Amino acid sequence: MLTMAAEHAHHASPADAHRHVHQGPSHRPGALAPERRLWAALLLTVGFMIVEAVAGWVVHSLALLSDAGHMLADSGALALAVMAQRVATRPRTIARTYGYRRAETLAALANGIALGVAAVWVVAEAISRWRAPTSIDALPMLAVAAAGLVVNLSAGWILSRGHGHNTNTRAALAHVMADALGSVSAIVAALVVLAFGWNRADAVASIVISVLILWGAFRLVTETLRVLMESTPPGVSLEELEKTIRSAPGVADIHDLHAWTISDGFDAVTVHVVLDGSAHGTDVARDVGERIRVAHSVTHVTVQPEAPPLSPVLHPAQRLLRNRKG
Repeated sequence: MLTMAAEHAHHASPADAHRHVHQGPSHRPGALAPERRLWAALLLTVGFMIVEAVAGWVVHSLALLSDAGHMLADSGALALAVMAQRVATRPRTIARTYGYRRAETLAALANGIALGVAAVWVVAEAISRWRAPTSIDALPMLAVAAAGLVVNLSAGWILSRGHGHNTNTRAALAHVMADALGSVSAIVAALVVLAFGWNRADAVASIVISVLILWGAFRLVTETLRVLMESTPPGVSLEELEKTIRSAPGVADIHDLHAWTISDGFDAVTVHVVLDGSAHGTDVARDVGERIRVAHSVTHVTVQPEAPPLSPVLHPAQRLLRNRKG
């Protein structure tokens, strides 16, 4: 198994042409903090999901049942996020040189898909309920929806507090905040039914919940696909990055410049720099890596220096041989 100590020793070698400036991906301060928050949110969500599903069935509220279905998707997503969080902290191996950090991104993508599926189910049920509205016991519905709002806000507070946030905790937070808005929608529907006796308000609230779910799913899937497609990280301009590299003394030209996100909070840059011959390659590579770190906050930088092109004043070997014979 590769070790970070060996890697840093390799990079520190003065004879190295390949220069690497980074903070090791296995050093993840507070890595356990997100997992504890995910566990707490999972327990809260599962506990109230059961209460809400039973209450929705008893009072014939689609809004409560749909929100319970959403919480079921949330529970599965949170459980998946917990597993991914634990997998992502495993040390890297020879087969997986970046470790398992992409597990977080894959879990977040699965969360987004789960949200989308839940939204489709809610829309279908809402349309059916709109066509054939049923009598709703609004008072218990109001009480359960209010309790659900408290539970969701509590779970959101747990997930958002402290440090050590990553894609998983943000994805989980998106889930519970969508649940919270769904609870608000159910509260409004219950109040409308109580005040005006309009039972279709339950179906309207369900459609509002589905729109919130779809928006969260869209944002989550978009963010994870950006990582999986290795797009340029947000906040990093490739043009500005190129200017930073070209401004370093000793750099004549660059090529094969790439910037991407390996996992949340772990951006990387690689570049080949052609030297102009005025400085040693390792010094130029070190300077380029430091400039990128300071100007663009990217700490995992690989700089490959290349020798300058041959001087045009050099003579072909055949001409030199003829000169020696003459």
